[in-house]
Amino acid sequence: MLYKTCFESPVGELMLASSLDGIVGLWIKGQKYYGLGIAQDMQETPDNPVLAKAKDWLARYFSQMKPAISELPLAPQGSAFRQEVWQMLCAIPYGEVDTYGAISKRMKTYASAQAVGGAVGHNPISIIIPCHRVVGKSGSLTGYAAGIETKKRLLELEGVDMSGLYEPKTGTAL
Repeated sequence: MLYKTCFESPVGELMLASSLDGIVGLWIKGQKYYGLGIAQDMQETPDNPVLAKAKDWLARYFSQMKPAISELPLAPQGSAFRQEVWQMLCAIPYGEVDTYGAISKRMKTYASAQAVGGAVGHNPISIIIPCHRVVGKSGSLTGYAAGIETKKRLLELEGVDMSGLYEPKTGTAL
């Protein structure tokens, strides 16, 4: 059984999904891949302890209190490759960015920046697994399922120096 709840945030309504053991999803309303990977109905519940912990984490995150990702039980569903990429995302410090190419070079087995980008783009636990902290090698704010404006707002909230970052004019080259 999966459970869900909503959370109002500065970037819009968030939907959280969990099992009794861990968070399986967090999506920003209207984002690409909303609810992707959830093949079963979810029960709305106000008292699920996993979801309550996630909502508390999000409240602290949006208050710029820098909560640790390790405080939450995460259970994203995906291939071993995607799991490895998502673990690398969790290692990007609050207020910093990394590039698709740099992540690809740290993979245990060879992976192109584009393959890493695909895994980043299919991250089922937005914000908590910080895919918004990944940019193109030249500072391009490319590839965020909830849109570039939301990505910019999250990075600004974290105090990222935006001076070397820019919106791509066309395409999504990594």
